[in-house]
Amino acid sequence: MAGSSDARPAGAGGIDAATAIRASGILTGTSGAVDELLAEARFIDHHVHGILRGTLPPERLIAQLSESDRPSAAAAAGMDTQLGIAVRRWTAPLLGMAASVPADEWLARRAVMDNEAVAAAILPRSGIGELLVDTGYRGPLLTSPDELGRLAGAPAREVVRLEVIAEEVAAAEVTAAGYAAALGDALAVATRHAVGVKSIVAYRFGLDFDPAPPSAAEVEAAAGRWLRAAATGDPVRLTDETLLRHLLWTAVGLGLPLQLHTGYGDSDLDLHRCDPARLTGFLRRTDGTIPILLLHTYPYTRSAGYLAEMFAHVHLDVGLAVNHTGVAAARTVAETLELAPLTKVLFSSDAWGLPELHLLGSWLLRRALSRVMGRWVADGDWALADARRALDLLSRENAERVYTLRPG
Repeated sequence: MAGSSDARPAGAGGIDAATAIRASGILTGTSGAVDELLAEARFIDHHVHGILRGTLPPERLIAQLSESDRPSAAAAAGMDTQLGIAVRRWTAPLLGMAASVPADEWLARRAVMDNEAVAAAILPRSGIGELLVDTGYRGPLLTSPDELGRLAGAPAREVVRLEVIAEEVAAAEVTAAGYAAALGDALAVATRHAVGVKSIVAYRFGLDFDPAPPSAAEVEAAAGRWLRAAATGDPVRLTDETLLRHLLWTAVGLGLPLQLHTGYGDSDLDLHRCDPARLTGFLRRTDGTIPILLLHTYPYTRSAGYLAEMFAHVHLDVGLAVNHTGVAAARTVAETLELAPLTKVLFSSDAWGLPELHLLGSWLLRRALSRVMGRWVADGDWALADARRALDLLSRENAERVYTLRPG
């Protein structure tokens, strides 16, 4: 079967992922054969985070269902969002609640459940076969890649966040003249066992940065300004364009795949500066070097698809948007498949904190593909073999190739 694996961990009650997916009713496309491929597929989640530990009060649960970093915005939305509805519809039954349980009841019952116990119960049913874990966002609060992998019953590998390493270097006793060398050494150590690196330059500056690598003199001058500010008590937070450009070009020299957040994210970014089309100059300069992964991309999915067609080293996903658009995700997924070569599309959930988000990332993508690819096959536009090939690529083969996850 497409995307299948010999490793099929069982969830609570010994139910394997394919059985759980079939039983859930998540697959309702017009092609039963496509739905069967989707039930059996094991996805590599190429960008994900760990989960929070312990129990979470209702206000924290609601905050985890919003991309906003403002508690007031999350509280104003509550669970009356596509994601809030999807959580109650698809994950509540896995935890002993009725499908579409009222929000107040879900919050009350979920707030007394241990988050790691929930993960152990539901993640093996997600159909995720491997996890590439970004450890750079609030890492101490979350499970490690190894812990997340054990809960999910799947291998897990690390993706290193570049800005975290740069800030650790700046917080140490380093001079402006020694900053560049210290950064290179720190990145070499931090990425020894990593499969990729990730940058949030979209948050810290925007994607409309000068694509050229800065000179050594420019880096030293910028590092001096940053270090002097840090010495006066300013937060050690990397926002300087010159140093961000230097960080990206240092990452290119590592030879690892480079993930770049694009598009939709929390309120710390300026969305209009996160269109991946703004990276065109940087992509021209990096052509022929390392794989570049445009993460999430919504609402600029078509821009990302264009770039993936134009440049051999560019790939994309729509991970974050699938959860947050819920039942409407089929439109977003269909846009992703309009122009981007099928060899360039990967799966990610970008799930963080709540295990329900990890499971939904996988299940809601399957639901979207069931409706999109199922219709194409049912209408005769695609053969079933085309759907099988596309699913093999999207679910695992593209990630295996880009991140060199398999020998040879």
